[in-house]
Amino acid sequence: MLNKYPLWKNLVILVALVIGFIYALPNLFPDDHAIQITGARSSTEVNSTVLDRAVKALESEGIEVKSSTLQDRDALIRLTSGDDQLQARPIVQSALSNDYLVALNMAASTPDWLKSLGAGPMKLGLDLRGGVHFLLEVDMVTAVNQRLEALSSQIKGDLREERIRYRGGDLEGDRQIVLSFRDEEGRSEAFDLIRDQYNQFLMDERTVDGDRQIVLSLSEAEVRSIQEYALEQNLTTIRNRVNELGVAEPLVQRQGADRIIVELPGVQDTAQAKRVLGATANLEFRMEARQDASAGEVEEFSFRDNRQRSARLERDIITTGNNVANAQQAFDENGQPQVNITMDSVGGDQMNRATRNAIGRRMAVLFIEFRTETESRMVDGELTSVDKRVVEKGIISLATVQSALGSSFRITGLDSIPEAAELALLLRAGALAAPMYFVQERTIGPSLGQKNIDAGVMSVALGFGLVLLYMLVYYRGFGLIANVALSLNLMLLIACMSILSATLTLPGIAGIVLTVGMAVDANVLIFERIREELKAGLPPQSAINSGYSRAFVSIFDANITTLLVAVILFAMGSGPVKGFAVTLCLGILTSMFSGLMVSRSIVNFVYGGRKIEKLSIGGKLANV
Repeated sequence: MLNKYPLWKNLVILVALVIGFIYALPNLFPDDHAIQITGARSSTEVNSTVLDRAVKALESEGIEVKSSTLQDRDALIRLTSGDDQLQARPIVQSALSNDYLVALNMAASTPDWLKSLGAGPMKLGLDLRGGVHFLLEVDMVTAVNQRLEALSSQIKGDLREERIRYRGGDLEGDRQIVLSFRDEEGRSEAFDLIRDQYNQFLMDERTVDGDRQIVLSLSEAEVRSIQEYALEQNLTTIRNRVNELGVAEPLVQRQGADRIIVELPGVQDTAQAKRVLGATANLEFRMEARQDASAGEVEEFSFRDNRQRSARLERDIITTGNNVANAQQAFDENGQPQVNITMDSVGGDQMNRATRNAIGRRMAVLFIEFRTETESRMVDGELTSVDKRVVEKGIISLATVQSALGSSFRITGLDSIPEAAELALLLRAGALAAPMYFVQERTIGPSLGQKNIDAGVMSVALGFGLVLLYMLVYYRGFGLIANVALSLNLMLLIACMSILSATLTLPGIAGIVLTVGMAVDANVLIFERIREELKAGLPPQSAINSGYSRAFVSIFDANITTLLVAVILFAMGSGPVKGFAVTLCLGILTSMFSGLMVSRSIVNFVYGGRKIEKLSIGGKLANV
């Protein structure tokens, strides 16, 4: 009996190994240590003059520059080592003005011919590559108040349409809207209208000093619903904004009832990340107040680009940025930057209702920004940094309504093209349902990540080396075959992770070590089965065939149960647990392929095409 694979099966194995080699190869080209120069503001340009100044500053301090390149809106300087990178950052920052930000980064060095094949290295997680970790808190009080203000504006608009006279309607006390009426008939009509169209309110009627009132308050269930929506909407928005940043394998997940964790591997420019993630970039559309409007119906706001100018706007909000369906940067007829906005059906209806009777009046676009500023204060005789929450509102457009508007608008009056592009990006990614504040910020530098990489590689090399030594000493010729199959298995695992752009973390490295153990376990089962067949008196060729055939069930059973556990870990876990599960799943699949097919193919090549008189395996010598 001869052990041979058909030609097609050998070709399938060969093609799989060649593809695995090509897509694992980029991992031999580690990322370069680099520093990245970006503008502190979106309108600040990084040009060749800025780059030359930075390079000359480094060379004057004796730091070797590997290469320097200008990118879209930033510059990248590659250096030779992590130590040079750490020294370079303060040197370049001091050489440039505060208009520029200098961040540590890691730059890919994959050859172009591999890039042309779509090959790239594995993505490294936060603990290996470095990056930033943010903990953000959603302002739930503001979330509820914003929703109440929007509902209040809608209710008052409905009352005006039905010609029901009222007073008040603003927020009062503990999440309440109070409407006052002159007579019982008006209150009764308003009560029926609100009850039919706004069932989220608890309604109460009362009379205060002869004033007939309706008190609207949100139920606890509705408050929880608004807060849950705000958190989920912010989660979705943050994920969209992270995608706009172009971060590979980010982590965005909720923590508790009002917090969100964001981890961005490879990002060292915390200023840019905070600007994009935390910016609310929300809008409110309001009509300019009439001359005869009472003080309680009016708010005064300054223009965002000129604080000396101001305008009186109605308190009622027509619609908000939450109803923006799309936003694109463009230019007006004078070549000035603008943002074209398309509203959803709800926002379009609200805008049409508000403007069809307001032709000739001016409508304002109010830009609202919530942010956290750090200021220094003396606390108990010590200088301490304290985070202060700031809300800024500014008018960015005030234009006359020429005709009833629908779902399409344009915002003009922007300072620059980058400002228009950034506003469009933030609106397109989605408006935050409620403001968020940075509670915690942690940066993991590339140098610490490199130490983790070195420790992880050492653990894999040590474990892999001990396994190879044991197999070679105990199983001799078959042990050598097993070692070749194990090496190819590791190559295939790395290739699969690279192809799928899976993120490698420290727990993922633990998964690789476990995969090595499970892969060698398959070979041990096969070899021990061959030994048993030899003891039973089967010829060597028959023993080999029987060993691989009968060991298959045991190997499949052991691996499929582990694979199910790994799938559950991936589905239920997050962060490091998910990274471990991904590596384990891929490792199980490659281990079964290499243990059952690759090693069998090598055994067939060595022993299958000839008659064997003696077979040495595990210290046993068998005759035909």
